[in-house]
Amino acid sequence: MEEEIVARREKGGFWVGLAAVLFYPLTGIARRVYVGAEKIPRQGPALLVMNHISHLDPAVDAVFVHRQKRVPRFLFKESLTRAPILGPIVSGSGQIPVSRGSAAAGDSLKAAHDALEQGKIVVIYPEGTITKDPDGWPKESFTGAARLALQNDVPIIPVARWGTSQIFNGYTKKFTPFPRKTITHLVGDPLDLSAYRGGNTRSATKLREVTQVMMDEVTRLLAEIRHEEPPAAKPGDPA
Repeated sequence: MEEEIVARREKGGFWVGLAAVLFYPLTGIARRVYVGAEKIPRQGPALLVMNHISHLDPAVDAVFVHRQKRVPRFLFKESLTRAPILGPIVSGSGQIPVSRGSAAAGDSLKAAHDALEQGKIVVIYPEGTITKDPDGWPKESFTGAARLALQNDVPIIPVARWGTSQIFNGYTKKFTPFPRKTITHLVGDPLDLSAYRGGNTRSATKLREVTQVMMDEVTRLLAEIRHEEPPAAKPGDPA
């Protein structure tokens, strides 16, 4: 009972409330199916590792996490802070900007690390952008999620989501809300990364291995949603 009370009281303030006002109706254009959502901790830190198939994903995933009575913190492209309407929301709600290729690139991982230390839920898309695979399977990913996973003793939870690209295709820019689609989230069990936590957690080889472990599980979950077999080789360029 005490855990449920604590979870209900996690608040995000004005900007999170405004995001909810905008995102809940937006995601209402689709039917929502949540499988395994009880695996999202109702209090305390966790790192959610997810696939990325559409520009709708952050809004849909934010609502998914918020419905579990948690306030998500996303890593997102720094350029979004300058976008009208969305910019003030992502900045004001405590989201974490990523400035790739700049001297400030490492600051985003530090901010994510700090959020986990403060008991927050952090959501990360290791692919960095929507997949370039025409069939929507995950591509090779960056190692930032692995760095966070090895440097923080928190639950690392894989989550696959499917359905958003059928509503909005980020590459064709085609928006197809009708007929009404279904968006499914499937939450896996927390990953056991104990075999990787000893020694040099900054080893490039180890980081690539952990990234592979995480994304293999996300891909397995995605295959379960889609009732399809994933391709033998991952599409996309190496990270």
